[in-house]
Amino acid sequence: MATTLMTFARRNVGPGLAAGALAGILVACGGGDDNGGGSTSSPPERSGEPGTTQVDVKMTDFKMELSKTTLKAGDYTFVAKNDGQHDHALEIEGSGTEEETRTLEPGESANLTITLKDGTYEVYCPVDGHKDMGMKTELTVGGASTGSSTNTTNGNGY
Repeated sequence: MATTLMTFARRNVGPGLAAGALAGILVACGGGDDNGGGSTSSPPERSGEPGTTQVDVKMTDFKMELSKTTLKAGDYTFVAKNDGQHDHALEIEGSGTEEETRTLEPGESANLTITLKDGTYEVYCPVDGHKDMGMKTELTVGGASTGSSTNTTNGNGY
């Protein structure tokens, strides 16, 4: 009887344990995913501080380009990149706000996280008269935001 019990255990329990172990491995590796193995949704574009939307600022000699020029009131991180040959900085002024980045050498970048209220803002380079050379633009906050508008100035202001 003992021999019959051992044969029964080897034939029936062994494969059951192997199947159970395999199922455990598949669950641990995510084998039970219902959407085909990967996420199909991406989070909204964010940068800097949590809860902020990114606006890219490209600074060259002597021009400033914003990836968005009309925004809704809220928190934004302006990512300023100096693509020029001279030192530049980013300053945002208006509606009781005045904030700026440090001076950036060519190739450097800096983030400026700011809360914007409804109104019109002047965006410019405060370094060595660059604003007067046309390195300035305007930003409107209020109403619907735009995702792909670019405002570029080159030597003649707004």
